[in-house]
Amino acid sequence: MIVENKRELLVKKIAAHGFMLIFLALVMFPFLVVISISFREGNFTTGDLIPRNPTLEHWYLAFGLEYTRDDGTVVPPPYPVLLWMWNSIKVALIAATGVLAVSTISAYAFSRIRFIGRAALLDSLFIIQMFPTTLALIALYAVFDSMGDISPVIGIDSHWSLVLVYLSGVMMHIWTIKGYFDSIDSALDKAAAVDGASPWQTFRMIFLPLAVPIMSVVFVLVFIGVINDYPLASILLRSEENLTLAVGSRLYLNEFKYLWGDFAAAAILSGLPITVVFLIAQKYLVSGLSDGAVKG
Repeated sequence: MIVENKRELLVKKIAAHGFMLIFLALVMFPFLVVISISFREGNFTTGDLIPRNPTLEHWYLAFGLEYTRDDGTVVPPPYPVLLWMWNSIKVALIAATGVLAVSTISAYAFSRIRFIGRAALLDSLFIIQMFPTTLALIALYAVFDSMGDISPVIGIDSHWSLVLVYLSGVMMHIWTIKGYFDSIDSALDKAAAVDGASPWQTFRMIFLPLAVPIMSVVFVLVFIGVINDYPLASILLRSEENLTLAVGSRLYLNEFKYLWGDFAAAAILSGLPITVVFLIAQKYLVSGLSDGAVKG
């Protein structure tokens, strides 16, 4: 009986591991194809998964460097990929920081402070967030086009205009962080009030340290959403030097020429900022979870 149970357990382990390996292979296969295309000669999508004559041409061009082929031909970089990446990182960091600051303070107010119209305002935020921002693309373009007559900083082809639009994403995250604050024992508020702490001191000294895990999650979600956004950025940004990487990469695939190899290298580079931010946020996430209420 014991032997049969061990065999059954072994079979289940093998099946579970086999399923995971198959699942990972299916997930990683498209990524491996993109890597393969970035090392192939020419700009073709068809070919061997392992390139026969691998080349670093597409990677040189992606990093803004000239590449000299074997026949002596010098190929200049067609587009400023690193500049686009910097634009994406800059916009994403500013937008994510702004969304995190506004949503955290607002969530604390909705969770701990009682004021007139609180329930109605929360319901309004919940209803508004149900409508995607892409439905307002025409209206957003018209608004910022008109505002550009007042100041170019908040007009079309400005990163600040794009950041202002992304800040509208606070509504969903207010609900997310509010739910986290609601789960914190109200005894902490009372203890802080007894010690003479003001509401701001209670928020800064107690709730902020405890909210590190959920704040890390919100920051990562906003950062990934902004840096990968195409519809909004494609509407508000115009000049080549102001484009984000998500929008600029589309220039590789124009109707006259498809630069698949260059596009593949740029696409892989676009995942680098997300990976770095996720690893940094993960460290703070683990720190917040391990410290818990001890910080408060």
